[in-house]
Amino acid sequence: MSVWDYANPQLKDLVAYEPGKPIEDVARELGLAPEDIIKLASNENPLGPSPKAQEALQKVIAEAHIYPDGGGWKLRTAIAEKFGLARENVILGCGSNEVIEFIGHAFLKPGDNIITAEHAFLVYKLMAKVFGADTIEVPDPGYVHDLDAMAAAITPQTKEIFIANPNNPTGTLVSQEQIDRFMAQVPPHVVVVFDEAYYEFLDNPPDTLKYVREGRNVIVLRTFSKIQGLAGLRIGYGLGPPELIEVLQRTRQPFNTNAMAQAAALAGLLDQDHQDLTKRITDEGRDYLQGQFAEMGLEYVPSYANFVLVKVGDGNAVFKAMMQKGVIVRAMAAYKLPEWIRISIGTMDQCQRCIQVLKEVL
Repeated sequence: MSVWDYANPQLKDLVAYEPGKPIEDVARELGLAPEDIIKLASNENPLGPSPKAQEALQKVIAEAHIYPDGGGWKLRTAIAEKFGLARENVILGCGSNEVIEFIGHAFLKPGDNIITAEHAFLVYKLMAKVFGADTIEVPDPGYVHDLDAMAAAITPQTKEIFIANPNNPTGTLVSQEQIDRFMAQVPPHVVVVFDEAYYEFLDNPPDTLKYVREGRNVIVLRTFSKIQGLAGLRIGYGLGPPELIEVLQRTRQPFNTNAMAQAAALAGLLDQDHQDLTKRITDEGRDYLQGQFAEMGLEYVPSYANFVLVKVGDGNAVFKAMMQKGVIVRAMAAYKLPEWIRISIGTMDQCQRCIQVLKEVL
């Protein structure tokens, strides 16, 4: 008898999420020097963490023998103050991905369904499957969420709708008017999750927190992994009405966010200069990449985030060929986009090297 004979049946055909290829793996497999490799695959901050976050990390290391603040009081308070909310509106997660898991624990069971766009972050669908729920994927013309169609797809079994804005992997954005029209159609039994991991890269972001203040069944996800440059510490958060946050808190493990992550996130949150510099470099790099794609005659999706989706023919072959030359990008076959790759925006030097290598392999 195999362990699969009594494991949860929905896990048998679940394909685990594959993150971007680490520099260390590529160096080992291809015999390249790690310092000669650039990684533009996982939408990371090329500047690294805020200097203030690094300083905070050094201070807290000496207290690594002490359990972290299980309630994240200081960090939750600072987040709440930044957005004009109360601490009871905030839940911390080991990355915003963990908050997605909390939402699944709280609301999903076999026979339920969630709704996503066709080309949306894979974790939504994977997490639903873990809980035995189905996923309704709604076509996204032009790779933009069709919120009217998503509202029309709601059934009595729908428990969650995920809207990534800007969306990963397409980089597209839905407007305030589209969101407001959508929210007017959502019944009260559905939890709407606005995944805003790339929120800080927007010049004029839509206001989804107004629905939190109104007490709607809304969770807004944000993270310290992207503009804050703390991806390696795994810390993110969710914003929602107090009652909804209280439900999610009951699904959370004690000490789910560590002391170093909390300290670095708090310091980074308050370092606006580092965020402004990151955004400026991102804006410049995105304009450069998209301009180069246009000159090369490559189709791309105009992006609002810190990455660009570009059509290159055989995405997996281009990914492998670029990796051989020390540039790691992301193949998109898992997102049903086999002809595309996603390129994260690095420093200008990194972007220029990426374009040089892309031209060589094409």
